Amino acid sequence: MGIQPVSAVGREDQDQTEGRYNDLLAQSLRKQEESRTTLTEMIRDAKEKSDAQREKFKLAKAAPRYGDAPLEAYARLNRAKTQGQASAAGGYARRRIAQLEAAQRSDPDHADQIKAAISQLKKAVTRAGKKKLEISREELARARQKRMVRERRRREAQRIKQELRKSQAMRAIRESGYLRETEISNRQADQLTATKMELKAQAEQLGAAVHASVDTALQGYSAGAQLAAADTDAAVAAPQVNVQA
Repeated sequence: MGIQPVSAVGREDQDQTEGRYNDLLAQSLRKQEESRTTLTEMIRDAKEKSDAQREKFKLAKAAPRYGDAPLEAYARLNRAKTQGQASAAGGYARRRIAQLEAAQRSDPDHADQIKAAISQLKKAVTRAGKKKLEISREELARARQKRMVRERRRREAQRIKQELRKSQAMRAIRESGYLRETEISNRQADQLTATKMELKAQAEQLGAAVHASVDTALQGYSAGAQLAAADTDAAVAAPQVNVQA
């Protein structure tokens, strides 16, 4: 009994099987690389869509101007010359607070702007009450000044007049500060709202892109694994040597 060396036909079959296995393995690796490339492209596309969404926000129709309410309240308060006008400015602020509290429940996307406006309106109500007291004191001071003039107490009358002017000048400075404070609050709230909406849009875009890319990658790896398994089965089934008794 003797064992003959591997026949030429057996070696040829083995070489062909190994070559086919290598080709299929390379094809599987290419598919995996394509899957990674597809993932990169999808992330890049998501970024481009996010940039486009950002531009869309810039060009979109202006959002409701909730910050106008406190500006109007303070404008009315600044114009108030009597206790009744100051009281009316406070009443306007209270009405707008009630309206904005209702809007806060129906418009959560602009919650920060509404919250800032409500905060400023509440301050306006308090400041309107303070201005009513100031106007009342000024009216009493004017009446006292007139009495000093009638009594020929001109020095005392002049002192009261100067105090009135100083009080009115200080109040005018304070009230102009109220408007600047409200404008700054509105800008900060607008920027915060725009930032949150932009981040929300980016998260939605990236979430969709990552979900799609993961599915693509899984499909690519699954196909590669199936090819590799088929190649291995083929290699094992191929004849390696011929043994003759």
